[in-house]
Amino acid sequence: MRTNSILITAVVLIFALLTVDAVNACTNILVSRGASRDGSVIITYSADGPSMPRLILVPGGRHKAGSLVNIWGWEDKVIHGQIKQVARTYSVVGLMNEYQVAIGETTTGGRKELEDPKGLLDYDGLMLLALQRSRTAREAIRVIHNLVSEYGYRSHGESLSIADKNEVWLMEIIGKGPKEKGAVWVAARVPEGFITVHANLSRITTFPLDDPENWLYSPDVVDFAVKKGFYDPKSGKPFSFRDAYHPNQSVYGKRVCAGRVWSIYRRVAPDQTFSTDYFRGVKGAEDYPLFLKPTKKLSVQDVMQLMRDHFEGTPYDMTQGIDAGPFSSPYRWRNLSWNLDGKKYHWERPISSQQAGFVMVTQSRNWLPDAVGGVYWFSPDDAFTSCFLPLYCGITQLPDAYARGDHNRFSWDSAWWVWNLVSNLTYQRWSRIYPDVRECQHQCEKALLEVQPAVEAVAAKLAEKDPALTKRYLTDYCTGAGTRLFQRWKDVCTFILTKHNDGYVNFTAAPPQGFNVKDLVAPEKGVQGVNYPAHWLRRVVKEIGERLYLQDVKKP
Repeated sequence: MRTNSILITAVVLIFALLTVDAVNACTNILVSRGASRDGSVIITYSADGPSMPRLILVPGGRHKAGSLVNIWGWEDKVIHGQIKQVARTYSVVGLMNEYQVAIGETTTGGRKELEDPKGLLDYDGLMLLALQRSRTAREAIRVIHNLVSEYGYRSHGESLSIADKNEVWLMEIIGKGPKEKGAVWVAARVPEGFITVHANLSRITTFPLDDPENWLYSPDVVDFAVKKGFYDPKSGKPFSFRDAYHPNQSVYGKRVCAGRVWSIYRRVAPDQTFSTDYFRGVKGAEDYPLFLKPTKKLSVQDVMQLMRDHFEGTPYDMTQGIDAGPFSSPYRWRNLSWNLDGKKYHWERPISSQQAGFVMVTQSRNWLPDAVGGVYWFSPDDAFTSCFLPLYCGITQLPDAYARGDHNRFSWDSAWWVWNLVSNLTYQRWSRIYPDVRECQHQCEKALLEVQPAVEAVAAKLAEKDPALTKRYLTDYCTGAGTRLFQRWKDVCTFILTKHNDGYVNFTAAPPQGFNVKDLVAPEKGVQGVNYPAHWLRRVVKEIGERLYLQDVKKP
C-alpha cells in the first residue's frame, strides 16, 4: 500500500509547549455570528510556549484507496503509527481550511488516570486531521470522535474551539485511560449573539441530553463516568462534565486560568459586574457564565484587542506596583509560582504573554466564496507587541519570512525572530518604548484593515468566473502584504534600537520607513537622558536614600 506522509511534526512548531507553566498557557475567544459586527464567526487562539512556530500550509488533494498517513509524535519526534487516508483532503493554512473551518485549543488537564500513553493521536494531530477532513464544524466534531474511537487518544484533557462560516462550537474532550480506547467529550454550540472563552480550565458543567441542535456528546459520556465512579446517578444531582472529569479545581488553576476569562468578560460587557472571587480562589464563589452576550457587537479589530490584555485598569493591572519595575513593565519572568520564607506566591497570568508562540484571529463569513470568506489573521510572538497579518484560506503559498526560522538561532530572515526581538527590546523599558511600538502597530494594522474590503471585492468578482485566478490573486496579495509588513517591522526594530539606545532617547533617530512619524520623532528635542520615573525614585530614596543623598560634606 502506498503511504502518504503528512508531516504532522510540522505542527510541533505551532504547538510545542514544553515548560511547566505551559500547561496553563493558551487562551481562546469564540464569537458567534450574532455577536460580531459584520456577521463573521470569529475564534482566537494564543499558543503560549517557549518555541519558535513556523506557519504551515498543507495542500489538500485526492488519495488512492488504501493509502495510509504517518502519525508523528511532536514530543518524541518518532512515528507512532499510521492511519487510513481518506479519498479527499482539504488544504489548510495555519489552523483554517479551505472551507473556512478553523480550530483552536487550550489544554485543561483533567483526571491523570484518563491519560493513555499508548493512544495514537495527540490533540495537535487531531486538529490538523479534522481540518483536512471537514467542511463544517459539526463534521469536524464527528471526525474527531471517529478518529479517537478507532485509533485512541493520548493527550490530556482539551478544550477545542471549532468554527465554520455559520456556527462556532466549544468541544471538551478527555481520554478513557490506558485500558480503554477512545475519549469522552461534550460540545456546545455558542448561541447566536453570544460569546464564550476558555483558558486551560474546563468550562462545561451540566448540559441537556436531548438538544442535538445545540449540544453534542459522546454516547457514553455519562455511562463511562458512572462506571468509573466519577458520577452517581442516585445522588439526585444532574450530570456535570467538569465535576466528573475535571474535579477539584485548584486555587492555582483558577488564578492562572479563570482570571483570563474574567478579564475578557469584564471588557466585552462593561455594563455587567463580574466578581473576582472565583478567579481569586474564594471557596464557594460562583463561576463565570459559560455564554455571555456582549454589550456591543464585536468587530474583528475589537477581538484582536481583546487578545492584548494585562489586566489594565483593574486592581490586578500588571503595569502598576513594584513588581512592574521602574518602567511599568506588565511582564513577569517564569516561573510564575515561587516560594519565599516558607510562603508560596504567584504572579498574575494575563492573556498576553511573552511566551506566546503565535496568536491567531480567524474570520469565517457565509456571504462570501470560501476562498475569500475565510481569513486567518496571524501574529507571530506576543500580539501586544506584534501585528496581525491577513492570510486568506484559499491561498497556495505563504510569505517566505513567516515560514522560516530556527528556535536555536536568531535570523533576520525570520518573521518570528524579528517580532520577538522588538518585543524583547520593549519589555524591559515598557513605558518608554511601548508607545512607539503601539503607534507602528496601529498604523500597520489600520492599513491592512482599510484595504480589506477592496481586496475582497475584487476577489469575490473573480471567484464568479475563475476560482483558480481568485486563489492566485489572494496568494499574491497575502505574500506581498506579508513581505511588506515583515520589512516594515525590521525597520521598526532598527528604529527602536537607535532611538532607545544606552538609556537615552534619541528623538532625531531616522524614523521607520513608510510610517507617519509625527508621533515617533521630535528633532527639536535632540538626545535626552530621561532617568527613572519619579514614583520609582521615591522608592529608591526610601530604601537607600541616605547613601545616595547629595550634600556638601565638611572636613571634620
